[in-house]
Amino acid sequence: MAAFAAAGDIAKLNTALNQGLDAGMTVSDAREILVQLYAYAGFPRSLNALAELMKVLEARKKRGIQDATGTAPVRPIPKGDALLAAGTANQTKLLGAPVKGALFDFAPAIDEYLKTHLFGDIFERDNLDWQSRELATVSMLSVLPGAESQLQAHMRVSMNVGLTASQLRQLTQVLAGRVDTEASRRAREALERALNTK
Repeated sequence: MAAFAAAGDIAKLNTALNQGLDAGMTVSDAREILVQLYAYAGFPRSLNALAELMKVLEARKKRGIQDATGTAPVRPIPKGDALLAAGTANQTKLLGAPVKGALFDFAPAIDEYLKTHLFGDIFERDNLDWQSRELATVSMLSVLPGAESQLQAHMRVSMNVGLTASQLRQLTQVLAGRVDTEASRRAREALERALNTK
């Protein structure tokens, strides 16, 4: 689902959404992943994917299918300096060390956006666990040519949140079987690079 949404393949996203919901994915889980999508593939892809989820849910409802709604975030999202602190703590925990470097010195705004918005606003939302967020992120990045360094970083993050190399290899197989061989290759190579740089 995350891969097709990131790729902008709405027809295949429709099928994946139906399969996910049929398998027990909640509406909240699907919606949360498609909201998170914008941080990796942009607002247009996220908005289009959310619109498709709405269409899928309406069609399912007309067929008499009542999908589980899931849960909304419970914990309030911090604001201001507290959001920056929470995002910085989340980013450090996810990546295993504080993040700094020449890129962030050159463009401090992107550092603040990553910390406050991605790792703050999004990763503070407690209705989807970090492992699920990382599986979605890796799937999204795998279909985006040119995002290999971010894909490799998120392979490491995935392991930092408790996913095993074996589980990530399974994900590459799912990508090969359900998405395409290029996405699978990018994911597999990123995983191997991540494992070799530990």
